[in-house]
Amino acid sequence: MHDSVTPETGPQGIPAAPELFTWQFATDPYPAYAWLREHSPVHRTTLPSGVEAWLVTRYADARQALADGRLSKNPVHHSERAHAKGKVGIPGERSADLMTHLLNIDPPDHTRLRRLVSKAFTPRRVAEFAPRVQELTDRLIDGFAAKGEADLIHEFAFPLPIYAICDLLGVPAEDQDDFRDWAGMMIRHGGGPRGGVARSVKKMRAYLLELIHRKRSDLGDDLISGLIRASDHGEHLTENEAAAMAFILLFAGFETTVNLIGNGTYTLLRHPEQRRLLQDSLARGEREPLGTAVEELLRYDGPVELATWRFATEPLTVGGQSVATGDPVLVVLAAADRDPARFADPDALDLSRRDNQHLGYGHGIHYCLGAPLARLEAQSALATLLTRLPDLRLAADPADLRWRGGLIMRGLRTLPVSFTPESD
Repeated sequence: MHDSVTPETGPQGIPAAPELFTWQFATDPYPAYAWLREHSPVHRTTLPSGVEAWLVTRYADARQALADGRLSKNPVHHSERAHAKGKVGIPGERSADLMTHLLNIDPPDHTRLRRLVSKAFTPRRVAEFAPRVQELTDRLIDGFAAKGEADLIHEFAFPLPIYAICDLLGVPAEDQDDFRDWAGMMIRHGGGPRGGVARSVKKMRAYLLELIHRKRSDLGDDLISGLIRASDHGEHLTENEAAAMAFILLFAGFETTVNLIGNGTYTLLRHPEQRRLLQDSLARGEREPLGTAVEELLRYDGPVELATWRFATEPLTVGGQSVATGDPVLVVLAAADRDPARFADPDALDLSRRDNQHLGYGHGIHYCLGAPLARLEAQSALATLLTRLPDLRLAADPADLRWRGGLIMRGLRTLPVSFTPESD
């Protein structure tokens, strides 16, 4: 995270705009987003990378922008050449030649590739995967349950979705720890050695291409085998597209879930009354309140703060603001999901909230493909934690916790907890 641009002074009587993208902002961005929603709902700002972009913060505008076909996902539409330097998009994807994935393309290619991979995320396939997710959840908790303390990010929220997505993709068990190392470097967002992210992305690409070659002669029931089959049946999926697809499923499918589990657990620890209601319902064997609770945790402090990049392909108006061709537009999901014009008492956590059409998984044709899997993993993780470690408590001052840098995602670096150790 970087220091922001100098705050602008608003019209007379309006307080100056808050600083964005500082460490303080990362800890609690919601007051700043409330100011933007009220005073500058479509806000031009200079990002820490130096790229200028529009921030869209109101729910109605955000929902409209997410579904607007004139806002392209393809960085070639960026008016600046900054995208060639890797300042937009996922670090390392350009140099590793992994750009042709669902987050960077528009129809018709987007439609074709999404149709291919969507078969892996049908409700039926995800339901079949539930016992495996529960097995992974229990195994990870087994690893620290007897200690009475843990860092829930590194020991639980981080490995769970990595192993789950590796299983789905068809990465052999003996290779999954390599994936865990590469993913760990990617998630550190500059906290590791210089160039480490790009190196990890390149290693991942080389491995995925090799795995695709290996699987051609030994197809299974996994996602990569499915992509190969589709390609061989005339769907025209290039090897590079297959590698890029596997990469983005891993990237988009793991860090979001790390943050969903981490932020969700942290929120529950900070709201004991709401947590107790959820624990009571779990003790009664009720599952529906758990699903409702996960949706509210997504809305209240979700894993994706800003939707991924969009670029105007023609002049358009967003929330009354003129946006020029080539301008980057970033929809602030975290701000939209606390818009009082859409949600009653939006800054309050209400795990029983029913009318909860949050934008945590996006909206429109780019709605998160892996949402059913993320929901499954979060429900399994939270229910098992709260049931097996019922007196789970935060083992640090909230002011001492640090949030990871990076523009798109919102997640804790660590989440130290303590609890009564499980006896054998």
